[in-house]
Amino acid sequence: MKMIINGEKVNSSNNEEIQVLNPALQELVDTVPSATKEDVEKALQVAQIGKRLWAETPLYERASILRKYVTLLEENRLELAKLQCSEMGKIITECEFEGRIAAKIFTGFIEKANHICGKVMPECQSEAGKDIIFTKREPLGVIACIIPFNYPVELFCHKVAPALIMGNAVVVKPSTDNPLTVIRLVELLIEAGVPKEVVQVITGRGSVVGNYLVESSLVDAVSLTGSTEVGIEIAEKSAKNLHNLLLELGGNDAMIVMEDADLDFAVNEALAGRVTNTGQTCCATKRLLVHNKVKEEFTKKLIERLEKVKRGNPCEHTTEIGCLINEKAAVDVESQVKHTIEQGAKCVYGGTRNQAFFEPTVLVDVTPAMDVAKNMEIFGPVMPIIGFDTEEEAIEIANAPIYGLHCGIVTNNTKIAINMAAKIEVGNVVINGTGNYRHIDMPFGGTKMTGIGREGVQYTLEEMSKVKSYVLKGMIR
Repeated sequence: MKMIINGEKVNSSNNEEIQVLNPALQELVDTVPSATKEDVEKALQVAQIGKRLWAETPLYERASILRKYVTLLEENRLELAKLQCSEMGKIITECEFEGRIAAKIFTGFIEKANHICGKVMPECQSEAGKDIIFTKREPLGVIACIIPFNYPVELFCHKVAPALIMGNAVVVKPSTDNPLTVIRLVELLIEAGVPKEVVQVITGRGSVVGNYLVESSLVDAVSLTGSTEVGIEIAEKSAKNLHNLLLELGGNDAMIVMEDADLDFAVNEALAGRVTNTGQTCCATKRLLVHNKVKEEFTKKLIERLEKVKRGNPCEHTTEIGCLINEKAAVDVESQVKHTIEQGAKCVYGGTRNQAFFEPTVLVDVTPAMDVAKNMEIFGPVMPIIGFDTEEEAIEIANAPIYGLHCGIVTNNTKIAINMAAKIEVGNVVINGTGNYRHIDMPFGGTKMTGIGREGVQYTLEEMSKVKSYVLKGMIR
């Protein structure tokens, strides 16, 4: 597939390509251009035209075009799911679900934008009593949307939908490992009627494409989902142009299982929090904090349940866990597991790798002093179990990392759960469930080193626009 600049499917200026492999089969799926700085510059120059054209397009016309896009998303959902499965190794049922949620995300942003109203300042200041002051929300300009590999369809929608409905032009940078589905999503935008100057997609290495985008004065805002390390780098490089930043970054989220919890329910939530997308989720449950009185029984039930998880070809609908995005990612997870064992943990289930596949893994005898209990984020299906005796101890362990994205608490005592939630330093707490949870309307994001800003239908439209005040001086006699 080609990248898209000014509506044309083009190669890179030096004709270099990147191979896109099926990680489950280690087979070539397709190739994409490896863009140069010249290619990025061309896309940004086109976007300067697009931002003016789209900003001048009335909201109702933008909404009409994007509703056509919603229809195309629904019509092409199965095609998109198969393409995503083949280039990523995510199981097909999860790919199909992601396609279904995509249409809902776009629809939500369209409907919300149609009900954004400006404000009129009250006549409460005597010196302004004869003036009329009102506000409007206007586009930022050109937004660089940097899409991660783990939820390419859903997160494309969470970034591109609010950017477009608010009148911005976008330059989309997909993941190097699985860019094909994102390219297809952009093709459908143009097919729906979004002007060719308004949406560009550039493929290539982050060290070239990503860096040039975030350093360019032709970009007005950067929206990224990625690691904290990359987020810090982008913030530093964007600083000289004071770009607006929306950064959704790393996490090492805990799920706390209290003494009175229904353990069968807690085990199922643990699996939903960690096996989903093979553990490659920012808000996945990456640490299981279990009360010491039930820790042994919980561990036994967890292993029994894991033994029933069906492995296999991600493209088969009966498969329950796929592979990681590539073999290097699986090697990294393997290395992190070995490191944790060297620090004193014990692997009681899984722990083995076969190319890009990594077995669901249970680690016990994990202490709060170990790296996995603090700042080492494992992006794979690894479940370290950490014991605790009191609510205060659980809260302290949960708050230990530099991150603060999500948390889950499983207990039959709602009062205790709410009191604990108030003391846990995260952006979202799920009571009686895994923290691996996202509703399209909720403010998704975290505290500490987890990022800047919030995504969600109720919130991102403000992130993707700016407020302008209009003053009609002396209008009232």
